[in-house]
Amino acid sequence: MEAQDAVAGFGGQRQKVGLNVVGLALFAVVVGSLSLVAWTLPASLTIRVATVIAGCIVGFVLTLCVRLANQWERAVVLRLGKYAGLKGPGLFWIIPFVDRVIMWLDSRVRATGFAAEKTLTADTVPVNVDAVLFWTVTDAEKAALRVEDYREAVAWAAQTALRDIIGKTDLARMLVGRESIDVALQELIDTRTHDWGISVISVEIRDVVIPPALEDAMSRQAQAEREKLARGILADAEVEISQKFCQAAGQYDSNQIALQLRSMNLLYEGMKEKTTLMVVPSGLMDSMSLGAYAGLAAMAKGHVAPV
Repeated sequence: MEAQDAVAGFGGQRQKVGLNVVGLALFAVVVGSLSLVAWTLPASLTIRVATVIAGCIVGFVLTLCVRLANQWERAVVLRLGKYAGLKGPGLFWIIPFVDRVIMWLDSRVRATGFAAEKTLTADTVPVNVDAVLFWTVTDAEKAALRVEDYREAVAWAAQTALRDIIGKTDLARMLVGRESIDVALQELIDTRTHDWGISVISVEIRDVVIPPALEDAMSRQAQAEREKLARGILADAEVEISQKFCQAAGQYDSNQIALQLRSMNLLYEGMKEKTTLMVVPSGLMDSMSLGAYAGLAAMAKGHVAPV
């Protein structure tokens, strides 16, 4: 575990201080051992103090030699200004004042958000697009030596690629076919970052914001299309109903008894409610011979005196 971490630059690559738990423990062991030996030797006070000072110097140098890297970290080491290799994970040793750790690389998958504001689509519609990029470092040597700040470079490459894709895509395709745009954007960014030792895992568009006026017009268009569809369905239903009525008319035309029964059923359905008042034409009453039936019913209930 490092004693202190410092974040430098836009990319946020961590530059670790040389002190760590192992180095401090080693320093304490060396200084303590030499101090114990110095005070037990039959020598003068000056020799003892010099031994303790020498032990502190040796312990400090050994502390600078040992470094500790986490499981997901790789240390880029330069020896006299030249690339010496990668170190880690775990404990590793360097030569003090000769070797120098210039960068600590993180090999885990990272997520970088990027956006394009007021970018014109292929059909000249200004849109704001937010996306997220998932990427990882596959070649630490290239990431350390070929680009100054690989995180900043990846962010700028993703943003410019997004603007290029938006300029070649229509608004309708952007709103509907996001999966194909994600794939095209991933391939474009991966092509640009491959030489830096960066591998793009996936790109996902989170949101596409269009102007409010255009959004309102698209909403009205969608409502009009839905209303058109509803009216078409209603017209189809009317056609089917009229066909059924034509079939029923053919049945009733050839069978008058069926027509009278249907008429009586309609009248009964209309008079089921107690508060219903229905006016029936006399012609309909005569065709169904309901006058005699009504008279007999009234006589049976005592509402009309017998003649």
